[in-house]
Amino acid sequence: MREDENRAVVERLIQCLNDRKIEVMDDLFHEDAVMDWPQSGERIVGGDARRGVYGAFPVLPTITPRRLLAAGDLVVAEATLDYDGPVFHSTFIFELRDGRIARETAYWAEPFDPPAWRAQWVTLDGA
Repeated sequence: MREDENRAVVERLIQCLNDRKIEVMDDLFHEDAVMDWPQSGERIVGGDARRGVYGAFPVLPTITPRRLLAAGDLVVAEATLDYDGPVFHSTFIFELRDGRIARETAYWAEPFDPPAWRAQWVTLDGA
């Protein structure tokens, strides 16, 4: 049952961001939660820093989940993030404690054209 509850927390996070209701994040994250963004080397520690970053976002993305996987206190989300133009494929790793997010690690990547040399072995989405 814990997996279902933890998955619901992440689904609620996605919904609150899509609804532009970032204040809901306070209900979903522990006040001492850590958000790691390894690609930029940034770490956001605690509620004050999280509220500051999300309150200053120039444009919040629209998040379209592709897949959510939950096991114990771990939820992994694959999604696309659309920033009203640039679209990123992303993976989020959420670690939960007592039904709230204690740590988030996020990775983003812009789409790119596949190289021709491997065309004989792959299929393309939508093909």
